[in-house]
Amino acid sequence: MKTNKLYIVVGLIIAFSLFSELAAHADESDQATTLTFNQPIQIPGQVLPAGTYLFKLANSDSGRDLVQIFNSDRTHIYATLQTIPTDRHDTTGQTVITLAEQGAGKPDVLLKWFYPGNLTGNEFLYSDQKEKELAHAEQQIIVANQPSTSDSEMPGAGN
Repeated sequence: MKTNKLYIVVGLIIAFSLFSELAAHADESDQATTLTFNQPIQIPGQVLPAGTYLFKLANSDSGRDLVQIFNSDRTHIYATLQTIPTDRHDTTGQTVITLAEQGAGKPDVLLKWFYPGNLTGNEFLYSDQKEKELAHAEQQIIVANQPSTSDSEMPGAGN
């Protein structure tokens, strides 16, 4: 009897995992991803306070190079940012970002965002002077700690 219960539990876990995977990636066209930062993060033109944000590709006829950043419930847009495509060697089933560390007292700078499963991501564009500063900064690649879901906390952004 215990064996039958074990099979039922394992079956339910597998079914739930498959459902979660489908729900998280139901509409990949805009690559909507929820990210939680536990410290302020600099993006081009401003600093976002610690919190939860929705990143997504803007609906644009000009291509897939505009990223919009909203609050978690999509009622306020913080920025629409121009990006350029950037590549990586290996894909993951998680969201991945690259941050540049600016030093004590300054927020980390968001450089790149990769949607789960994609080799090509979005690199954010900064002024020429900021690019020169960031070229010498230590970079860290952060993988979301919840696999294959669009609701992820970025642990390296302050843990």
